Amino acid sequence: MPEFFAPDTNAAVDPVVVHDVTAEERTEIVALAGTLTGPGHPLVDTPQWLSAALNASSLLPRTLLRALRAFRHDPGPQGTLMLRGLPVVAGEQLPPTPGVPNSVEPVPTTAAAVIATVMLQLGEVIAFRNEKHGHLVQNVVPVPGHEVSQSNAGSVLLELHIENAFHANRPDYVGLLSIREDPTGDAKLCTSSIRRALPLLDADVLRVLAEPRFRTDAPPSFGAQDGDGDGARSVHPILQGDLADPNVAVDFAATHPQDDMAKIAMAALRDAFVTTMSAHRLQVGDLAVVDNRVTVHGRTSFVPRYDGSDRWMERVYAHLDNRRSRVDRPGGGPVLG
Repeated sequence: MPEFFAPDTNAAVDPVVVHDVTAEERTEIVALAGTLTGPGHPLVDTPQWLSAALNASSLLPRTLLRALRAFRHDPGPQGTLMLRGLPVVAGEQLPPTPGVPNSVEPVPTTAAAVIATVMLQLGEVIAFRNEKHGHLVQNVVPVPGHEVSQSNAGSVLLELHIENAFHANRPDYVGLLSIREDPTGDAKLCTSSIRRALPLLDADVLRVLAEPRFRTDAPPSFGAQDGDGDGARSVHPILQGDLADPNVAVDFAATHPQDDMAKIAMAALRDAFVTTMSAHRLQVGDLAVVDNRVTVHGRTSFVPRYDGSDRWMERVYAHLDNRRSRVDRPGGGPVLG
């Protein structure tokens, strides 16, 4: 697959909904995060910490709560909300970027508290046992030896995808909090909504995309190898629900059309997504919230340094209906296994 953008398109238009956190609100959020961090606090993945984070989330600044509630009600044409200026540290020095496989944040930090409390206003925080061992706050960092992986550990172009498109109970929202910017400036989050891409597709393509003519593998982050069968149990449509405003289930690196017409339709869909795509150069404290039902995301390629200064994001999933996934959550906890 070709790169998303030519080198001279770094100043791509960013038309997503943006909420700028004020200095006063940052102070409030730092104090709130302080109630969830420090010595003596339980680990992030414990029920006690998650319950405390849920209670704290209702105390976020009112304007931030209003922006989150509006996005949950309707993600808009772009399906992405950008929160800018969130705190990721509270006086302490930011450690070097991790560079090991399956990196997570089990000890509560300011950044972990911030992303968890924000995402809990959109739904229930979840994780998947086969992905980073089910930890709720996950690091997205480049890992030596994984450069060509189509996963959060890679540094080649990461194809547009719905997060965990293969899974029946995939997240409704994906939160990506920038902890450290890419020093090269090359790595950009790319997002594209089916709401904007849909008008570019003709009726025949839409008909094929709405039929069960596609199969999706699990991503490498689940320990899956290409084509090993650890994915969707059966063929599925890419466009689901009302075709006037559908949900989308596709991963252009892992979804396999089952016939020639399906292959043509899927290529047309990718072209439409690329045509309507936005690129975002995330700065420290930017939290991109992607509606995983209507918006695909990916990342442009970059060259890691592996010296502790590389791009570092934290990722948290949320979904709207905990009852929907109860069959996949042993004991009723937040981890789908």
